[in-house]
Amino acid sequence: MKIRFCSGFTKPGFLLVHFEPPSFFSVRSRSLSDSTYGNLCNHKKRPGIGLTVQCAIANRRFSSRSVDSLKKEKSRSSGRDKDKDKRRESQSLYSRPSLLEMNKEKAANRARVYEFLRGIGIVPDELDGLELPVTADVMKERVDFLHKLGLTIEDINNYPLVLGCSVKKNMVPVLDYLGKLGVRKSTFTEFLRRYPQVLHASVVIDLAPVVKYLQGLDIKPIDVPRVLERYPEVLGFKLEGTMSTSVAYLVGIGVARREIGGILTRYPEILGMRVARIIKPLVEYLESLGIPKLAVARLIEKRPHILGFELDDTVKRNVQTLQDFNVRETALPSIIAQYPEIIGVELKPKLETQRKLLCSAIDLNPEDLGSLIERMPQFVSLSEPPMLKHIEFLKECGFSIDQTREMAIGCPQVLALNLGIMKLSFEYFKREMRRPLQDLVDFPAYFTYGLESTVKPRHKKILKKGIKCSLAWMLNCSDEKFEQRMSYDTIGIEEVESDPSSFDMNSLMQPERVEESDSEYEEEDDDDEEEFV
Repeated sequence: MKIRFCSGFTKPGFLLVHFEPPSFFSVRSRSLSDSTYGNLCNHKKRPGIGLTVQCAIANRRFSSRSVDSLKKEKSRSSGRDKDKDKRRESQSLYSRPSLLEMNKEKAANRARVYEFLRGIGIVPDELDGLELPVTADVMKERVDFLHKLGLTIEDINNYPLVLGCSVKKNMVPVLDYLGKLGVRKSTFTEFLRRYPQVLHASVVIDLAPVVKYLQGLDIKPIDVPRVLERYPEVLGFKLEGTMSTSVAYLVGIGVARREIGGILTRYPEILGMRVARIIKPLVEYLESLGIPKLAVARLIEKRPHILGFELDDTVKRNVQTLQDFNVRETALPSIIAQYPEIIGVELKPKLETQRKLLCSAIDLNPEDLGSLIERMPQFVSLSEPPMLKHIEFLKECGFSIDQTREMAIGCPQVLALNLGIMKLSFEYFKREMRRPLQDLVDFPAYFTYGLESTVKPRHKKILKKGIKCSLAWMLNCSDEKFEQRMSYDTIGIEEVESDPSSFDMNSLMQPERVEESDSEYEEEDDDDEEEFV
């Protein structure tokens, strides 16, 4: 609706008009009805009569008294509207994008990152849902850093989630912490290949508590880095989970508490073994073979790695192999107690090789191989060249093949002892003792006694006493027992002790006195024959 004012301007919108008559009118000001609007618009100003018209248009009040001011107000209002439009336009330049636009941009960035990864040979299929760098340049920085640590594309593909680790926030702090502990940088590559999840860890929340727990198990601080290098997976274990239960079980079967630190230092994999599935079944099986539980505990103290032998696929199969090679069932406890590694190696190929060699070199009866193993279980780990050298030495000493075979069966150590020491012992036997070679055939263990510490002193006393005795009577006893024998007037057959190669299980169950050292960590030799040759 439009209403024309006397002054001649028009204004759209809702209109309220108040008529204010001169003072001589007694009519009160009131709101005018719609019929009044037309009269006001057609009103002609008469002399002497002043009209004042007030109107409200769009919540603004206007007065007919100041039409000029109304025009000015209109001009200012129009200017303000233009300013608002300009501000709206300027604000739109900095307005936040919609959620849809943000998702599209995020998807585009991820697509570019995936394209970069595929270009260098990394399969990004497992990265969906993982927070990744926004740009391919930042992703390249991560890949380059991993390359500097020695990891290959294949390593990254084995665990692509490592690409979700920030170099500055994750990788550098973790590696710095490991370095400060003493983990050697030269081991970082293998460390991360085995346990790349460590790069996701928090030093304070995840890593430091585990290190403190290890030290609480009596692992010496100097040994902690070696433990982590050997078994980095331990950093991901829960403190009150598998680690605590495995230690508690070992102590429960008789492992000395003071030995736990040394055991875990040499074989930290125990911390990841479940008692019900791995440790307990093996212990119970060894008991079933006739090895007392306390003897098993002592074996674990000395050779903790036996807990890592696979029970069904390796241990039980090797026990059956020993029996197949004529080892008596009653001898199994003694064999395992002397050389527990025998139940953890690829035994059958080794025994077949040894049997073939000895059958060729000394005409060994295959049935006698079991007897040889019972006397020296370590025989299974001897290599061919040392054994052939020892056999050749015995032949050079004048022993026949039959005598050599008898000596090897009676004392297999003659196939493994230090050749230099054996030569010195034989020279003394031949030059000073002047005994027949048959004495050595009857007691080949002569070569196992120290020449200066045992053989010479006892031989001199025998000569001084004027006693004629066998090598076994002279040597196969302790020093105390030998002194008692020197007081005898005659030699009784009962004085000859049992086979020196026999093993006393009770001796294994006696706790050993261990000297304190700064470190419990020892590198284990891969070649077991170094103990004998």
